[in-house]
Amino acid sequence: MRVALLISAGEMLTGPSGGRIPAGAVLVTGDRITAAGALRDVEALAPPGTRRADYPNGSLLPGLVDGHVHLAFDPDGDSLAAVQGSDAELVLRMAGHARQMLATGVTTIRDLGDSRRLAVALREATAAGRVPGPRILAATTPLTSPGGHCAFLGGEVGSAEAIRELVQANAAAGADACKVMASGGHLTPSGPAMWESQFSAEELGVIVREAHALGLPVAAHAHGTDAITAAVRAGVDTIEHATFVHGAGFEVPPATVSRIVEQGIFVCPAISRNWRRFGQRFGEQLADEFFARLRWMDEQGVKLAAGTDAGIPGASFNAYVDGLEAFAHAGMTTERIIEIATVQAAAALRLAGTTGQLAPGLSADLLVVDGNPLDDLGALRAVRLVLAQGRPYVPFPDPVPARAGATGP
Repeated sequence: MRVALLISAGEMLTGPSGGRIPAGAVLVTGDRITAAGALRDVEALAPPGTRRADYPNGSLLPGLVDGHVHLAFDPDGDSLAAVQGSDAELVLRMAGHARQMLATGVTTIRDLGDSRRLAVALREATAAGRVPGPRILAATTPLTSPGGHCAFLGGEVGSAEAIRELVQANAAAGADACKVMASGGHLTPSGPAMWESQFSAEELGVIVREAHALGLPVAAHAHGTDAITAAVRAGVDTIEHATFVHGAGFEVPPATVSRIVEQGIFVCPAISRNWRRFGQRFGEQLADEFFARLRWMDEQGVKLAAGTDAGIPGASFNAYVDGLEAFAHAGMTTERIIEIATVQAAAALRLAGTTGQLAPGLSADLLVVDGNPLDDLGALRAVRLVLAQGRPYVPFPDPVPARAGATGP
């Protein structure tokens, strides 16, 4: 018989903007939320023997979702060197990175490019509870042009036939999504520049058709304006970065943005803690344009999803909130930011009916923090409790001292 768990907090944020319940609670049975609402109502539904965890000075909200990570990379070292070594060495390091993310309240991640498809093995281990970690979706080997961005991961394809073969091989290995490097990137200096396209519109069409036929959504790494436009025309499901770089500046075609909205394509800016150095890297004017455009896209109806690109140089696996603060810098409300980090990020990963909200029937993925993140987004760093698919995880060491009146599960 599964023992139920009742978790309450002084403030409950259900996920969608406006979803606030003072003195709220959830009832968890196994890996599912069986009730969510006002504490008095949820208490009435709790069966005898229910365990309790009460946080009257804290906030309860859905587990956070990171739509763009690279578990195999090393944020403090060289990405090429990081993916060398034995499978055992690499998967152990990946497991450590996943656990770091869990400790920050991230209960679902999408790995958008690993080495030797090891994220699939880690996904199975975490799903079975053999190692602690968030839910993992794996894109396995990303498609890139010969010598292109992240070619060291083994995904070079130079023809339509090679494209189909790699997409099929990834699907057979258990991929949850298809990743394509539609443009170059700064991680591979020897490859095309960030604004240069790596695939033609026709080749992107082959990728999308093949992946969709196998039930895989397509995530397109696209910095360049031309690459973004081609990816939209091809019908990708998410655009990663969407920087709209064009030569030495930016160019944002209104027609392309309109199509992104019309086609329901999600945009994951993949912003890490590195955003604070944008001005130093690109100049203050271009940095200001980037953040203004981020807010403008949201206002135009573009569906934004949170992601950190964790694993690339400087993008730590324990700094999820740092990336969210870029949205605040762009002028978005904390309520909207939390929605982007939960509801919308889950929907971008095709998990809207699984996670991202506190509602009966959904996976028991939740987070308790001290304080109220609606008043101060930094409160998300004061993690008290994390449940991932119903499994309690309390970060060690606890980043904040326990408060009187709060009990652990």
